Amino acid sequence: MKSGDITFYFDPISPFAWLASTQLHRILEVTERKLVAKPILFAGLLKAHGNMGPAEIPAKRDYTFRDVMRRAMQYQLVVESPPQHPFNPLLGLRACTSIENDQQRLAFAVALMQAAWEKGLDITDTAVVSQVAATCKLNADAILQAVVTPAVKQDLIDTTNSAVEQGVFGVPSFVVDGQIFWGDDRIDYLIHYLRGQNIDEAKLAEILARDAAVQRKT
Repeated sequence: MKSGDITFYFDPISPFAWLASTQLHRILEVTERKLVAKPILFAGLLKAHGNMGPAEIPAKRDYTFRDVMRRAMQYQLVVESPPQHPFNPLLGLRACTSIENDQQRLAFAVALMQAAWEKGLDITDTAVVSQVAATCKLNADAILQAVVTPAVKQDLIDTTNSAVEQGVFGVPSFVVDGQIFWGDDRIDYLIHYLRGQNIDEAKLAEILARDAAVQRKT
C-alpha cells in the first residue's frame, strides 16, 4: 500500500474550497494517511497558468454561484457568502500559513472558510480572523503579529510556487502520490484512488502522446 500525506491546497476565496472542507471527514474515513492543509494564493495560480478567475467572467460568475448553491444543497448546507466577493484573501491565507502545527492549521482553515461561506463573515477583518483563531483555541494575537512578517509572506509565496510546479492550477486541489484531484466534486475519485482503484496510466500516456502528435502536425 502506498503511503504519504494528502495535501489539501486551498484558498478561502473559493467557495468550492469551502465545500471541499466540509467533506474532509469522508477522506479520513477511508485512509490512515495524514491530511495536510496548505494555503495557496488562487490569484497566483491564475497568473502562472495565464487564466482568468470565474468572478472575472460575468456569465461564469453567475453560473459559479448557482453551482455552489446546488452543491451546498446536495451537502445539506446553507450558503451565506462573504459580504463581498471577490475579496482579498491574504489575511486569512497568511494566518493559516503562520500556524506550524498541521492539525491546528487544518482546523483553523476549516473554521475560517466556514466563517466566510456559512456565516457570511468578513474574513478580511482582523477582528473576525481573531475570533476564528480564538474559537480554535489558538493565540490570536500571535497569529495577527505573524501575518505581517516577511517570513510568513514569503512562505505563502513559496507554497504557491511549489503547487504550480506540481501542476496545480485551481483550488481546491488534493495532491497525493503525484496525483491531482481538483474540486470538491473530485473527492469521490480521490476516495476511489485511496481504495486502490486507479486509471490505466499506460493508456493515459498513449492518449496524451497521440494528442501531442496531432498538435505538432497542425
